[in-house]
Amino acid sequence: MALKATIFKADLQISDMDRHYYQNHQLTLARHPSETDERLMVRILAFSMFAHENLLFSKGLSTDDEPELWQRSLSDEIELWIDLGQLDEKRIRKACNRAHKVCVYTYQERSASVWWQQLENKVQRFTNLKVIHLPVDVSKSLASLCNRNMQLQCTIQDGQIWLSDDQNSVHIIPVYWKQ
Repeated sequence: MALKATIFKADLQISDMDRHYYQNHQLTLARHPSETDERLMVRILAFSMFAHENLLFSKGLSTDDEPELWQRSLSDEIELWIDLGQLDEKRIRKACNRAHKVCVYTYQERSASVWWQQLENKVQRFTNLKVIHLPVDVSKSLASLCNRNMQLQCTIQDGQIWLSDDQNSVHIIPVYWKQ
C-alpha cells in the first residue's frame, strides 16, 4: 500500500520591505512521504521570498515536468520557476528555456558545494537563473518551525529574512551563488 502525503497548513504573514509586499497567505501543502521537514520549510521560505498572488505550489515531487513553485501569467507563460535541490544541467536548461526567471534553492552543505563546483561553468550562460544556497544551520533551524498547523511571520529587509512562529525565530541571509 502506497503511503499518502501529509497535509500541512500555514498561515503566513509576509512583510517584504524590499519589494513593498505585505500580505497574509493561507497555504495548504502536501508533504510527500519522502520529503523532510527541512525541505518543506525551504519551500515555504522560497514562497516567502517571491510571494505573489499568482505564485503557486505545483505537484512537486510527484511530477517531473513541474517545479516546486511557479508563477504563470494570464496568458499562461511561466514567469517564475522555483526548484529545490541539486538539479542536473538538463533540467536547469529546460527551466531556463521555459520560464522568464528561474531560481534554484540548495540547502545540503557538502553535496551542494560539490554539485555547484561541477555545474557552475555550465550554467553561467543562463542570464535568467539564480542559485540561492541556504547554509546547513539555517535549513536545520527552519525545520524546527515545522508542524501541521503553522502560524508564521516572515520579514524581509535589506536582503535578510526573519521567519518565526510564536516561539522561535530563524535569521536567514541567503547566499547567492548565481544572481
